[in-house]
Amino acid sequence: MPGKGGGTRLIRPLAGFLPALLLCCGIARGGESLADHFVRVDQAVPGVFVDLRYHGGDNFLGRPVDGYQEHRCWITRKAAEALTGAQEDLQRFGLALKVFDAYRPQRAVDDFLRWIAEPETGRTREAHYPSLTKAELIEGDYIAPRSGHSRGSSVDLTIVRVRRDGSMGAELDMGTPFDFFDPASRSENPDLSVRQRANRLLLRTLMEKHGFAHYPEEWWHFTLRDEPFPRTWFYFSTAGPSEGK
Repeated sequence: MPGKGGGTRLIRPLAGFLPALLLCCGIARGGESLADHFVRVDQAVPGVFVDLRYHGGDNFLGRPVDGYQEHRCWITRKAAEALTGAQEDLQRFGLALKVFDAYRPQRAVDDFLRWIAEPETGRTREAHYPSLTKAELIEGDYIAPRSGHSRGSSVDLTIVRVRRDGSMGAELDMGTPFDFFDPASRSENPDLSVRQRANRLLLRTLMEKHGFAHYPEEWWHFTLRDEPFPRTWFYFSTAGPSEGK
């Protein structure tokens, strides 16, 4: 998890990984626009629900995160197509995906690191990292200077029930909430109930079926195996990939 920056630069790839052309505003590759490669999750995946936690205050920082200017959840087009397959499988059973986060601006990751450096207030600790200090969030790889989310093909999500009127129902019980930084959030946590283990297995099996790899430390975290930008960390805010043009 990591992000921050300034100006109108939309991409901050690691040095040496990509040609200098990628530093140009809004350029993806071969002269294409980033808008050709990124889509909004709620517009590209029919029936999905989005609860963009870093846009508001219901997150481990306890405030909106830098880069989340709009409640718009972006993801690469390729990842959205894979996510649509998972959503279609769930819809047959009156279920749906609920997305907490997908593309995460590098500026947001930088904001996480600034928060780590601030004195501990304890305001969000009980809800998100009760057994750890801020420093241990880095040591345990819960927060890092670079996040796969900033490459555009990672997603944090869960499964919810869908009511008869099409509105969002309750989340399936996964044993811990999203962004609960604790060993209890590991997929193979042996202390889960049978139902909780089954729900996590359902999510993992579904996502792996449709081309996503799972991060075992966080039951909610998945990355498209064949992601289109494996060495590019993007910087544009949730206002959209055309920001600054």
